[in-house]
Amino acid sequence: MTEFQLFHDIVTDPFDYARNWKEANRRKIVGHFCSYTPEEIIHAAGALPFRIFGSGEAISRSDEHLQAYSCSFVRSALADALSGKLAFLDGTVFPHTCDTIQRLSDIWRINLTFGFHSDIGLPVKLDTASAREYLKSVFKKFKNELSGHLDCTITTDDLQRAAGLYNRMRSDMKQMFDLRRENPSLISSNDLQALVKASMIMDREVFSEKLSAILRDLSAIKPQPSQSLKRLVLSGGMCNIPSVHSLIEDCGAAIVWDDSCSGARYFEGSIAPHGDIIESIAERYMDKIECPAKHTDLFRRGEALVNIAKNNKADGVIFLFLKFCDPHAFDYPYVKELLVKEGIASMLLEIEAPLPSEEQLKTRCQAFLETL
Repeated sequence: MTEFQLFHDIVTDPFDYARNWKEANRRKIVGHFCSYTPEEIIHAAGALPFRIFGSGEAISRSDEHLQAYSCSFVRSALADALSGKLAFLDGTVFPHTCDTIQRLSDIWRINLTFGFHSDIGLPVKLDTASAREYLKSVFKKFKNELSGHLDCTITTDDLQRAAGLYNRMRSDMKQMFDLRRENPSLISSNDLQALVKASMIMDREVFSEKLSAILRDLSAIKPQPSQSLKRLVLSGGMCNIPSVHSLIEDCGAAIVWDDSCSGARYFEGSIAPHGDIIESIAERYMDKIECPAKHTDLFRRGEALVNIAKNNKADGVIFLFLKFCDPHAFDYPYVKELLVKEGIASMLLEIEAPLPSEEQLKTRCQAFLETL
């Protein structure tokens, strides 16, 4: 759809968008790597939160610093930084997530000199009162550090406005996913993927306005008779390969939900508008379904995926993991077992940039769909 072309353009060349935005707005840009980064605080500081995805170009530049068995996302991001593509950043934030991102933080600090460097020590175990209090203190410390790095004052009103904006964005993105679930022919998953990724890159106020307008137009379209497509849920970490969604759908499937950190897990939940606003922001990050680099209990993630598959009337689940992503690989056996117990078929696709033969992936997808 032409309405989504802006998002595709931004996702295709996020660096050009960021450089132009910075020049036009005379404001700062803060890079980050994870959906646990409190973007609301960065936005309240007047800066643009910029999710680093990795361009996949000249990835071998990172071989001097990272093992070849690090995931292609981290290797690609470091290669982009070393080549100067991220020189527009005024700082970079590293939340405590997987081991590879934590080690990337050290490598980044030692070898790159542009902008400030901030580590956010998030708790790993999220189901205790002490972890909840700890995360609130971490976010308050981050707010104060960010004020110093960006030479600005972050007021309660700034944070309230940022929380309100992010609540609108997340609610609208959830509605967009719901529309597609009910009527997959309305929006291609490729368009939806571009929209979610653009929401992590572009000016959030502009994005929210564009999204609301598209949502109004799509909501007015009467549902069309659905095609006999197999309904699939995707589950995994960050997907930085846009062609995968189209490739799966070209095999005769409809992706009715995307349970990934570059999908629904990015916009899940909302911030309570009352009480201490920093604490309300922290509460959302505590309560959303965790990624496998975090922990609440033994089965919460798996049970959540089973419910997602059932609620979306999915015929099957495709696990879409970046190669060498240890946290997702560690969780996979028990999550798959829960799906098997519920009679939900699944398939694991390990990917990395650049993609292997497209025909090879298509053959695997087609074979899986034939079993459903």
